[in-house]
Amino acid sequence: MIGDSRQLKIKDVFSTSLLSCDESTSLYDALVKMRQHNVSSIFVTHRGGIVGIWTESDCVKLDLKHIHLSQLPIKQVMTSPVHDILLDKTLSEATIKLHQLGIRHLLVKDYNNEPSGVVSLSDIVRNQGLDHYLHFRPIEDHFDSDVSVLDSRQCVSEAIEVMRHKRATAVLVYHEQLKEYGIITQRDIAYAILEPHWQQQCWELASFPMLSMTPDESLFDAYRKMTAKSIRHLVVRDKSTSQVVGLLALKNVLTEIETAYCSELENVLAQRDIALRKSEKNLYLANRIIDASLDGIMITRSSGEIIQINPAFSALTGYQDYEVIGKKPSILSSGMHDEDYYNSMWAALKEKGVWQGEICNKKKTGDIYVEWLTIIEINDPYSDEVLYAAIFSDITERKNAEEKIARLAYFDELTGLPNRRLFYDRLSMALASAHRDQHKISVMFIDLDRFKEVNDTLGHSAGDKLLMQVSERIKSILKEGDTLARLGGDEFVVLLTEVADMDSVVSFADKLLLQFNKSFNLGNISVAATASLGASMYPDDGSDSESLLKHADVAMYRSKELGRNSFQMYKASMNARSLERLSMQSRFQSALENGEFELYFQPLKCLVSGRITSLECLLRWHDPNLGMISPAQFIPLAEELGLIVKLDEWVIDRACAQLAHWQKMNIDVRHLAINVSAQHLTQGDLVNSLHNALSKYELEGNQIELELTEGCFISNFQCAKDVLSSVKKMGVSIALDDFGTGYSALSYLTKLPIDILKIDPSFIAKIPDEYGNSEIVSAIVAMAKALKLHVVAEGVEKQEQMRFLQKLGCHAMQGYLYCKPLSQAAWCEFYQAEKLIS
Repeated sequence: MIGDSRQLKIKDVFSTSLLSCDESTSLYDALVKMRQHNVSSIFVTHRGGIVGIWTESDCVKLDLKHIHLSQLPIKQVMTSPVHDILLDKTLSEATIKLHQLGIRHLLVKDYNNEPSGVVSLSDIVRNQGLDHYLHFRPIEDHFDSDVSVLDSRQCVSEAIEVMRHKRATAVLVYHEQLKEYGIITQRDIAYAILEPHWQQQCWELASFPMLSMTPDESLFDAYRKMTAKSIRHLVVRDKSTSQVVGLLALKNVLTEIETAYCSELENVLAQRDIALRKSEKNLYLANRIIDASLDGIMITRSSGEIIQINPAFSALTGYQDYEVIGKKPSILSSGMHDEDYYNSMWAALKEKGVWQGEICNKKKTGDIYVEWLTIIEINDPYSDEVLYAAIFSDITERKNAEEKIARLAYFDELTGLPNRRLFYDRLSMALASAHRDQHKISVMFIDLDRFKEVNDTLGHSAGDKLLMQVSERIKSILKEGDTLARLGGDEFVVLLTEVADMDSVVSFADKLLLQFNKSFNLGNISVAATASLGASMYPDDGSDSESLLKHADVAMYRSKELGRNSFQMYKASMNARSLERLSMQSRFQSALENGEFELYFQPLKCLVSGRITSLECLLRWHDPNLGMISPAQFIPLAEELGLIVKLDEWVIDRACAQLAHWQKMNIDVRHLAINVSAQHLTQGDLVNSLHNALSKYELEGNQIELELTEGCFISNFQCAKDVLSSVKKMGVSIALDDFGTGYSALSYLTKLPIDILKIDPSFIAKIPDEYGNSEIVSAIVAMAKALKLHVVAEGVEKQEQMRFLQKLGCHAMQGYLYCKPLSQAAWCEFYQAEKLIS
């Protein structure tokens, strides 16, 4: 709006992104930094203070034949001093200062005179509504007719020289064969000199094809075309001959008209203010100004009859002049304001002669919109007639944006639930009420189990649908006064007010878990989902928001540890466990770096020959403070932290290194088995890891076995199949570990390239005494032999177990009966002893 542009200040348009570098920084590094942040200028500092500025336009001042960018400190080529302006200054003041100094950037300082950002001439122009002024300015008065045109075969270095000597912002490049013009700008040069290839032809750097206009066209059309195409230059062609006669730069459009525009803008505003306070005769004289206004203007008699409107009125309301002249302004009434509202408006207007405020009106289409309305009373000194001028603008989008900002501040955009901020407010009020009235409240954390798999497999849109449906189901069981909020991701939290006792919290948790019994429809697919719940109570588990939320979170993680899809109330012992887990997290990364992990080895015994058939690597963690940490603790932790692939790669490398060392010592280990995580199949590069290790230590693939659990195939069967097929081609054997538990599916045995079946120790522990387990083991061995798979029994600890397995024809066993896991040194001793026996 014309009226508003006059009031705009630097603080309304400046950029807070203040890119800077030290004066010792090389020009090359400064250019790289500018390119990374996509800015046209960088400020130069010395001991924390800004002492200079370097812009894209400065690149053409450089004599590139005699300097080395990487060795040239930016201090030697910067512009100094840096001119600044306070952020409460008006745009007009900034414009005048820029023109007087002949620069395009000003450092913006806050009220404490500290650097706060930067404002450019372009920032100012784009925020002052140039459309009206540009309509009446032809291009012919503003384009550069003295523009250099280079042949497409000339070198880039020649273009730089031309721009340097002429201090030009751009040069044209003509391609004779294509009959096409291209352009090389200061920004092209600035980024080209980062990797200088001075012998390349100009056409390789030029941007083409170029849009063109004729000199008689308006600057408004040129400005609109540049803005729409995100370009800075247009070729100007003669209208009759189509010959190129010059170049119009966006810089010219902005800089050459800014001062004149600001001056004219102030005149227009002054004329409009005077015209609105004069008689109908003066209103007639102001018609051109009124018609050019971007605000809607309506002039009425004291009786309410509309006598004049402007084009902006028609654009904003949809009504043409012949539809409203002679009628009352009530034609625009939305019906949303009562009689008292209008009475108050007219009372203020009669008292002060002016009224301003927001009002809801209705367009011709029936759409309701919000407008900022100013009504001015105009008394004609030469008659008794009183006129009223109503000046308004549509602020519906601004109001919607303000409402959206308010919603985003307190509500989750996806689900519409309260967000973290609003939840904390409600929890604080609930705590105050509970303390005052001596009643209990509860906070319950809800975390969806394996939500990441939904996002990774079905996409984020499916994940969003799941979150929305989950929120609706939880809301359906809340009572009045309770609050459900989404904290982020798949984390929800419920505030239960006026809780009678722990049983009522448990009852609510049971109802909530029941909501997950029915699958969720995500469009073309239905998926099952579960959740882990944890709750804390006031005052038993905490007296403030932070304690209650922390303890509910701890309880929720305990639910996950116990198998998910469950509920846990907070107990003090959980906090100690949580602290222990946090300590392990902080130690895990350093453990890899400090060599705290060690490989142990457990041999497998052939049940026919009694000899060692292979050797399994087992990972151990010796923490200097915590002592020996079980793999059952740190393997899940490594998976959660995203470090399991790195840990796998370390194991593969160390195992292959050890095997190569044993070969040099003439220790015959036919096969070395290495356990691999499921994540390595989908998130890492298992094939490459194995190939690199085998090549590095000059080993054959048939010396290695990979052990995987059935869980490796669940999330992405096809991916697992492809990876294992590639591994198999390297000669590596594949063993299916812990068979009989988890997601056992016989189809895996035929669809995947599996060589070895390892029976889970839970079955072996109960043979031969327990009828059911003995039959299961017998069936597994028979099936494996029928499929020509090598079968291994894990966890053999008794002689009767070994004899039973021998009768079944099981190929090999592994367990404490034969040998426990051994350190590297202990394994060598065991091997030598076995060698003597055999």
